[in-house]
Amino acid sequence: MPREKVVHVWDEREVVYPPKRWRYLWEKREKALNIMERLAQFDPLLYGSVARGDVRRDSDVDVFIPVRVPSYLIELALEDLARRRKIVMATPWHLIKGVIEIDEETTVTFPLIEPTDRELDFYRWGGAIDLWGVKTKERVPGVNKKLILIVPTERGHIEREVVGRESEVAKTLGVSVEIVMERVHVLTRRDRIGRTGIYINEEVPDWMSFEEALKAIADRDPNVRRKVRERGGV
Repeated sequence: MPREKVVHVWDEREVVYPPKRWRYLWEKREKALNIMERLAQFDPLLYGSVARGDVRRDSDVDVFIPVRVPSYLIELALEDLARRRKIVMATPWHLIKGVIEIDEETTVTFPLIEPTDRELDFYRWGGAIDLWGVKTKERVPGVNKKLILIVPTERGHIEREVVGRESEVAKTLGVSVEIVMERVHVLTRRDRIGRTGIYINEEVPDWMSFEEALKAIADRDPNVRRKVRERGGV
């Protein structure tokens, strides 16, 4: 999939969804619901375009568990759905996460260390809803990778520029202004110089737990080891 560039809308505009787009949305919501019901005891969140509603045919279905729990409990709940397991850390300063890939478009992500409020704000920034919200077909505002605020409407959504409206966007999303400023900086920089890669993106072998794999990484990487000591983990 080509990388989405930051765009400038300057004024708001309304997007009206054709029937095909609504069909994509509810099909992806149904897939998310089936997974989230299995994970209900962990208060899962659906985030991104499927939470906002501005989906495309190739949009991912992303589920996030906002609390740290033993990984085996998550894997038990998902039973035989897991196709691939990974540990991901965007930069040495970001959250260490376990990722379970269900299929090509569907993932379940969970923290392997205690998440901070700002790290949880990241998911609200993109738009996040809980299991009840999925069941009741709720849609929530959030910001896409083009730095456009998506505000759902009955007919589709309203798009608004984020840059220059950081405080307003923070209030709309219920997040800190700091996370808005941080994401604006990261995405505009990425647009200018390109993605610089992910610090850790390692597959977890079938015979190893997420916690064992994280310990192996921490043993050889001082940045990871420090993070685990600071916020708990293996």
